[in-house]
Amino acid sequence: MIKVGVLGAKGRMGQLVCATVSDASDTELVAQVDAGDSLDALLAADLVVDFTYVGVVMDNLRWCVEHGRNAVVGTSGFGDARLAEVREWVEKAGSVRVMVVPNFSIGAVLMMRFAAQAARFFESAEVIELHHANKMDAPSGTALRTAALISAARADAGLGAPPDATTQEVAGARGASVDDVRVHSVRLAGLVAHQEVLLGGHGETLTIRHDSLDRASFMPGVLLAVRQVAGLGAGLTVGLDTLLDT
Repeated sequence: MIKVGVLGAKGRMGQLVCATVSDASDTELVAQVDAGDSLDALLAADLVVDFTYVGVVMDNLRWCVEHGRNAVVGTSGFGDARLAEVREWVEKAGSVRVMVVPNFSIGAVLMMRFAAQAARFFESAEVIELHHANKMDAPSGTALRTAALISAARADAGLGAPPDATTQEVAGARGASVDDVRVHSVRLAGLVAHQEVLLGGHGETLTIRHDSLDRASFMPGVLLAVRQVAGLGAGLTVGLDTLLDT
């Protein structure tokens, strides 16, 4: 039985994670922690799932690492600098596993994989991510991860930055440039989590789109990470890709 503590337990995702962990036959919910609660309740857990927010997640992770608790992180906002900092912590700890997951949806993970596979065959690539209006960060962690994967695939294929003749623009009209890949963020009431990867070549385009219509779509990925993170080598793992290949 895997003993699980949840950070951000009163949020929409946190409540769903708590219910999912409680319902699974091989996991036990032993701690529910939210803003203002002592983190010491998490000492009863083997593993901590963090669904908090950008401003507190690093402090939470540092606590987990310092107290020898494996962590699965669904909180967004992890760029290269933050990942490097977490990697340094876990390497010093030596025996802790931290998994930072930009998107727990299996479909979204496959979308990112397909985009990386296709990127080397097309001259242009751009990402449009669409989320609910309450999302605090932009671009999303999924979009940042997708852009990084696309950029790496293009570099391996000897491709430079996608062509773009823009010389005049209203600030932000062309989105953000993430590893030379343009990323556009939409925040709209009624949405949950959606992403399109647009690829363009000679006389053709390819669109790869994923839609999460309900937050329940993330729960199979959360359980997959909870069940398998202890079997990974100590250190930092980014994304569910490694687990899908086992």
